[in-house]
Amino acid sequence: MLDRLIRAANKIAIGGHVHPDGDCTGSCMGLYLYILENYPEKQTDIYLEELPDSFHFLQRSGEIRQELSEDRDYDLFCCLDCGDKERLGFSGELFDRAAHTLCVDHHISNTNFGEENYVVPDASSTSELIYNLMEKDKITLPVAEALYLGIVHDTGVFQYSCTSPATLRAAADLLERGVDAPTLIRKTFVEKTYAQNQVLGRTLLESIRFMGGKCIASYIRMREMEFYGVKPKDLEGIVSQLRDTTGVEVAIFMYETKPSVYKVSLRSNNLVDVSKVAQYLGGGGHKKAAGFTMAGTPHDVLNNLSGLIQDQLEEKA
Repeated sequence: MLDRLIRAANKIAIGGHVHPDGDCTGSCMGLYLYILENYPEKQTDIYLEELPDSFHFLQRSGEIRQELSEDRDYDLFCCLDCGDKERLGFSGELFDRAAHTLCVDHHISNTNFGEENYVVPDASSTSELIYNLMEKDKITLPVAEALYLGIVHDTGVFQYSCTSPATLRAAADLLERGVDAPTLIRKTFVEKTYAQNQVLGRTLLESIRFMGGKCIASYIRMREMEFYGVKPKDLEGIVSQLRDTTGVEVAIFMYETKPSVYKVSLRSNNLVDVSKVAQYLGGGGHKKAAGFTMAGTPHDVLNNLSGLIQDQLEEKA
Protein backbone atom coordinates (compact mmCIF):
# COMPACT_ATOMS: atom_id res chain seq x y z
CA MET A 1 0.00 0.00 0.00
CA LEU A 2 2.56 2.58 1.12
CA ASP A 3 4.97 2.45 -1.80
CA ARG A 4 2.10 2.24 -4.28
CA LEU A 5 0.65 5.48 -2.92
CA ILE A 6 4.05 7.19 -2.86
CA ARG A 7 4.81 6.23 -6.47
CA ALA A 8 1.45 7.62 -7.62
CA ALA A 9 1.98 11.03 -5.99
CA ASN A 10 4.26 13.93 -6.90
CA LYS A 11 3.57 16.16 -3.91
CA ILE A 12 3.35 14.48 -0.51
CA ALA A 13 2.64 15.88 2.96
CA ILE A 14 3.02 14.13 6.30
CA GLY A 15 1.29 15.26 9.49
CA GLY A 16 0.80 14.01 13.03
CA HIS A 17 -1.15 14.95 16.11
CA VAL A 18 -0.83 18.12 18.17
CA HIS A 19 1.85 18.06 20.90
CA PRO A 20 3.86 15.34 19.13
CA ASP A 21 5.17 12.58 21.39
CA GLY A 22 7.76 9.91 20.60
CA ASP A 23 5.51 7.76 18.45
CA CYS A 24 4.04 10.65 16.48
CA THR A 25 7.51 12.09 15.90
CA GLY A 26 9.10 8.73 15.12
CA SER A 27 6.47 7.56 12.66
CA CYS A 28 6.30 10.91 10.84
CA MET A 29 10.06 11.42 10.66
CA GLY A 30 10.61 7.77 9.74
CA LEU A 31 8.23 8.06 6.80
CA TYR A 32 9.63 11.46 5.80
CA LEU A 33 13.20 10.14 5.65
CA TYR A 34 12.07 6.97 3.87
CA ILE A 35 10.49 9.01 1.08
CA LEU A 36 13.40 11.46 0.80
CA GLU A 37 15.94 8.64 0.59
CA ASN A 38 14.07 6.34 -1.78
CA TYR A 39 11.96 8.78 -3.83
CA PRO A 40 14.10 11.95 -4.06
CA GLU A 41 12.12 13.17 -7.06
CA LYS A 42 9.02 13.66 -4.89
CA GLN A 43 8.26 16.99 -3.23
CA THR A 44 7.77 15.97 0.39
CA ASP A 45 6.95 18.17 3.39
CA ILE A 46 6.39 17.30 7.04
CA TYR A 47 4.13 19.30 9.38
CA LEU A 48 4.36 18.99 13.16
CA GLU A 49 4.19 21.26 16.17
CA GLU A 50 7.35 21.90 18.19
CA LEU A 51 9.22 18.73 19.17
CA PRO A 52 10.75 17.95 22.55
CA ASP A 53 14.39 19.03 22.44
CA SER A 54 15.64 15.47 22.90
CA PHE A 55 14.10 14.41 19.57
CA HIS A 56 16.19 16.78 17.49
CA PHE A 57 18.93 14.17 17.06
CA LEU A 58 16.80 12.70 14.24
CA GLN A 59 18.27 13.52 10.86
CA ARG A 60 16.60 16.43 9.03
CA SER A 61 14.25 17.18 11.94
CA GLY A 62 15.11 20.83 11.32
CA GLU A 63 13.09 20.64 8.11
CA ILE A 64 9.79 20.15 9.95
CA ARG A 65 7.27 22.86 9.08
CA GLN A 66 5.47 24.26 12.13
CA GLU A 67 3.08 26.53 10.30
CA LEU A 68 1.37 26.87 6.92
CA SER A 69 3.60 29.55 5.43
CA GLU A 70 2.16 29.32 1.93
CA ASP A 71 -0.83 27.94 0.07
CA ARG A 72 0.01 24.34 -0.90
CA ASP A 73 -2.00 21.46 -2.25
CA TYR A 74 -0.77 17.87 -2.16
CA ASP A 75 -1.45 14.74 -4.15
CA LEU A 76 -1.16 12.66 -0.96
CA PHE A 77 -1.48 13.56 2.71
CA CYS A 78 -0.24 10.91 5.16
CA CYS A 79 -1.93 11.35 8.54
CA LEU A 80 -0.05 9.40 11.23
CA ASP A 81 -0.93 8.58 14.85
CA CYS A 82 -4.18 10.60 14.81
CA GLY A 83 -7.42 9.12 16.10
CA ASP A 84 -9.44 11.81 14.30
CA LYS A 85 -8.78 14.59 11.80
CA GLU A 86 -9.15 17.35 14.39
CA ARG A 87 -6.05 16.03 16.19
CA LEU A 88 -3.97 17.14 13.19
CA GLY A 89 -4.26 20.71 14.38
CA PHE A 90 -2.90 23.34 12.00
CA SER A 91 -2.19 20.88 9.16
CA GLY A 92 -5.79 19.67 9.04
CA GLU A 93 -6.65 22.00 6.19
CA LEU A 94 -3.95 20.40 4.04
CA PHE A 95 -5.54 17.02 4.72
CA ASP A 96 -8.90 18.41 3.57
CA ARG A 97 -7.44 19.79 0.32
CA ALA A 98 -5.27 16.80 -0.59
CA ALA A 99 -6.28 14.75 -3.62
CA HIS A 100 -5.75 11.51 -1.68
CA THR A 101 -5.27 10.67 1.99
CA LEU A 102 -3.74 7.85 3.98
CA CYS A 103 -4.35 7.31 7.69
CA VAL A 104 -2.02 5.04 9.68
CA ASP A 105 -2.88 4.73 13.36
CA HIS A 106 -3.33 2.45 16.36
CA HIS A 107 -5.94 4.36 18.39
CA ILE A 108 -9.02 2.26 19.14
CA SER A 109 -11.14 5.41 18.73
CA ASN A 110 -10.02 5.92 15.11
CA THR A 111 -12.98 6.15 12.71
CA ASN A 112 -11.05 5.29 9.51
CA PHE A 113 -11.42 8.85 8.28
CA GLY A 114 -8.80 8.60 5.55
CA GLU A 115 -9.40 7.56 1.96
CA GLU A 116 -7.11 4.61 2.66
CA ASN A 117 -6.60 3.40 6.21
CA TYR A 118 -4.25 1.10 8.05
CA VAL A 119 -5.60 1.13 11.60
CA VAL A 120 -4.59 -1.64 14.01
CA PRO A 121 -5.72 -0.88 17.59
CA ASP A 122 -3.72 -3.78 19.05
CA ALA A 123 -0.43 -2.54 17.59
CA SER A 124 2.21 -1.17 19.94
CA SER A 125 2.62 2.06 18.02
CA THR A 126 2.09 3.81 14.72
CA SER A 127 5.85 3.50 14.21
CA GLU A 128 5.52 -0.29 14.22
CA LEU A 129 2.73 -0.03 11.63
CA ILE A 130 4.84 2.23 9.40
CA TYR A 131 7.67 -0.30 9.72
CA ASN A 132 5.26 -3.03 8.58
CA LEU A 133 4.30 -1.00 5.50
CA MET A 134 7.86 -0.22 4.41
CA GLU A 135 9.91 -2.28 1.98
CA LYS A 136 12.51 -3.63 4.37
CA ASP A 137 15.49 -3.33 2.02
CA LYS A 138 14.82 0.43 1.84
CA ILE A 139 15.09 1.08 5.60
CA THR A 140 18.33 2.93 6.37
CA LEU A 141 19.82 3.78 9.76
CA PRO A 142 18.20 7.27 9.96
CA VAL A 143 14.77 5.74 9.24
CA ALA A 144 15.42 2.96 11.74
CA GLU A 145 16.36 5.47 14.47
CA ALA A 146 13.09 7.35 14.01
CA LEU A 147 10.95 4.21 14.07
CA TYR A 148 12.80 2.78 17.07
CA LEU A 149 12.20 6.05 18.93
CA GLY A 150 8.46 5.72 18.31
CA ILE A 151 8.27 2.08 19.36
CA VAL A 152 10.32 2.68 22.52
CA HIS A 153 8.16 5.58 23.67
CA ASP A 154 4.75 4.02 23.06
CA THR A 155 5.75 0.73 24.72
CA GLY A 156 7.43 2.37 27.72
CA VAL A 157 10.69 0.71 26.63
CA PHE A 158 8.83 -2.57 25.99
CA GLN A 159 7.10 -2.60 29.41
CA TYR A 160 3.49 -2.07 28.35
CA SER A 161 1.02 -4.80 27.44
CA CYS A 162 0.87 -3.52 23.84
CA THR A 163 4.35 -5.00 23.33
CA SER A 164 3.91 -8.15 21.22
CA PRO A 165 6.37 -10.67 19.78
CA ALA A 166 5.97 -8.83 16.46
CA THR A 167 6.96 -5.57 18.19
CA LEU A 168 10.14 -7.14 19.52
CA ARG A 169 10.97 -8.64 16.13
CA ALA A 170 10.55 -5.22 14.50
CA ALA A 171 12.72 -3.60 17.17
CA ALA A 172 15.40 -6.29 16.71
CA ASP A 173 15.47 -5.68 12.96
CA LEU A 174 15.87 -1.93 13.54
CA LEU A 175 18.70 -2.58 15.99
CA GLU A 176 20.48 -4.69 13.39
CA ARG A 177 20.56 -1.61 11.15
CA GLY A 178 22.81 0.15 13.67
CA VAL A 179 20.50 1.93 16.14
CA ASP A 180 22.32 2.83 19.36
CA ALA A 181 19.48 1.79 21.66
CA PRO A 182 21.06 2.56 25.07
CA THR A 183 21.90 6.13 24.09
CA LEU A 184 18.56 6.73 22.36
CA ILE A 185 16.59 5.44 25.37
CA ARG A 186 18.65 7.38 27.90
CA LYS A 187 18.60 10.66 25.96
CA THR A 188 14.94 10.63 24.91
CA PHE A 189 13.12 8.56 27.52
CA VAL A 190 15.06 8.66 30.79
CA GLU A 191 16.92 11.99 30.99
CA LYS A 192 15.03 15.07 32.15
CA THR A 193 16.00 18.70 32.51
CA TYR A 194 16.25 20.24 35.95
CA ALA A 195 12.98 22.12 35.32
CA GLN A 196 11.23 18.92 34.25
CA ASN A 197 12.33 17.20 37.44
CA GLN A 198 11.13 20.15 39.51
CA VAL A 199 7.69 19.98 37.90
CA LEU A 200 7.57 16.20 38.27
CA GLY A 201 8.46 16.51 41.95
CA ARG A 202 5.82 19.16 42.51
CA THR A 203 3.05 17.22 40.78
CA LEU A 204 3.89 14.05 42.73
CA LEU A 205 4.05 15.95 46.02
CA GLU A 206 0.68 17.63 45.40
CA SER A 207 -1.09 14.55 44.01
CA ILE A 208 -4.24 13.26 45.66
CA ARG A 209 -5.63 9.74 45.91
CA PHE A 210 -9.33 8.95 45.95
CA MET A 211 -11.72 6.03 45.46
CA GLY A 212 -9.92 4.12 48.17
CA GLY A 213 -6.56 4.73 46.55
CA LYS A 214 -7.58 3.28 43.17
CA CYS A 215 -7.29 6.70 41.51
CA ILE A 216 -4.57 9.33 41.73
CA ALA A 217 -4.63 12.82 40.24
CA SER A 218 -2.48 15.90 39.93
CA TYR A 219 -2.46 19.10 37.89
CA ILE A 220 -0.45 22.17 37.03
CA ARG A 221 -1.68 25.63 36.11
CA MET A 222 -0.40 27.98 33.43
CA ARG A 223 1.16 30.34 35.98
CA GLU A 224 3.15 27.46 37.49
CA MET A 225 4.34 26.31 34.06
CA GLU A 226 5.50 29.86 33.39
CA PHE A 227 7.29 29.99 36.76
CA TYR A 228 9.27 26.81 36.00
CA GLY A 229 9.75 27.72 32.34
CA VAL A 230 8.18 24.53 30.98
CA LYS A 231 5.90 23.86 28.04
CA PRO A 232 3.44 21.02 27.38
CA LYS A 233 6.20 19.02 25.66
CA ASP A 234 8.09 19.00 28.99
CA LEU A 235 5.26 17.25 30.84
CA GLU A 236 5.58 13.88 29.10
CA GLY A 237 5.87 10.98 31.51
CA ILE A 238 4.25 12.58 34.56
CA VAL A 239 0.98 10.69 34.23
CA SER A 240 2.81 7.38 33.75
CA GLN A 241 4.83 8.04 36.92
CA LEU A 242 1.58 8.64 38.79
CA ARG A 243 0.22 5.32 37.49
CA ASP A 244 3.17 3.48 39.02
CA THR A 245 1.81 4.18 42.51
CA THR A 246 0.97 0.96 44.38
CA GLY A 247 -2.75 0.17 44.35
CA VAL A 248 -3.63 2.68 41.64
CA GLU A 249 -5.86 1.62 38.74
CA VAL A 250 -6.26 5.02 37.05
CA ALA A 251 -3.89 8.00 36.99
CA ILE A 252 -5.03 11.48 35.96
CA PHE A 253 -2.78 14.39 35.08
CA MET A 254 -4.01 17.71 33.75
CA TYR A 255 -2.39 20.96 32.72
CA GLU A 256 -3.98 24.29 31.94
CA THR A 257 -3.80 25.27 28.25
CA LYS A 258 -5.69 28.57 28.63
CA PRO A 259 -7.59 30.07 31.55
CA SER A 260 -9.81 27.38 33.11
CA VAL A 261 -9.26 24.91 30.25
CA TYR A 262 -7.34 21.70 30.96
CA LYS A 263 -5.73 19.04 28.81
CA VAL A 264 -6.34 15.79 30.68
CA SER A 265 -4.24 12.64 30.32
CA LEU A 266 -5.47 9.29 31.62
CA ARG A 267 -3.51 6.08 32.23
CA SER A 268 -4.87 2.80 33.55
CA ASN A 269 -3.41 -0.48 34.71
CA ASN A 270 -5.85 -3.37 34.33
CA LEU A 271 -9.48 -2.73 35.24
CA VAL A 272 -10.51 0.49 33.46
CA ASP A 273 -10.73 1.19 29.72
CA VAL A 274 -9.82 4.87 29.74
CA SER A 275 -10.48 5.22 26.01
CA LYS A 276 -14.22 4.80 26.77
CA VAL A 277 -14.00 7.44 29.49
CA ALA A 278 -12.17 9.87 27.21
CA GLN A 279 -14.54 9.29 24.28
CA TYR A 280 -17.54 10.06 26.50
CA LEU A 281 -15.91 13.40 27.33
CA GLY A 282 -15.03 14.25 23.73
CA GLY A 283 -11.54 12.75 23.53
CA GLY A 284 -10.08 9.40 22.62
CA GLY A 285 -7.07 7.13 22.76
CA HIS A 286 -6.24 3.60 23.82
CA LYS A 287 -7.57 1.24 26.47
CA LYS A 288 -4.75 2.13 28.87
CA ALA A 289 -3.79 5.60 27.62
CA ALA A 290 -6.24 8.30 26.56
CA GLY A 291 -7.03 11.98 26.91
CA PHE A 292 -9.45 14.84 26.40
CA THR A 293 -9.82 18.59 26.96
CA MET A 294 -12.33 20.12 29.37
CA ALA A 295 -13.24 23.59 30.58
CA GLY A 296 -13.62 24.21 34.30
CA THR A 297 -11.55 23.71 37.42
CA PRO A 298 -9.49 20.60 38.22
CA HIS A 299 -12.21 19.62 40.68
CA ASP A 300 -14.82 19.91 37.90
CA VAL A 301 -12.73 17.55 35.79
CA LEU A 302 -12.42 15.01 38.61
CA ASN A 303 -16.13 15.19 39.35
CA ASN A 304 -16.90 14.34 35.72
CA LEU A 305 -14.36 11.51 35.69
CA SER A 306 -15.21 9.90 39.01
CA GLY A 307 -18.58 8.46 38.07
CA LEU A 308 -17.35 7.09 34.75
CA ILE A 309 -14.38 5.40 36.38
CA GLN A 310 -16.46 4.12 39.31
CA ASP A 311 -18.94 2.48 36.91
CA GLN A 312 -16.18 0.44 35.30
CA LEU A 313 -14.60 -0.50 38.62
CA GLU A 314 -17.97 -1.75 39.91
CA GLU A 315 -18.45 -3.82 36.76
CA LYS A 316 -15.14 -5.58 37.43
CA ALA A 317 -15.71 -6.00 41.17
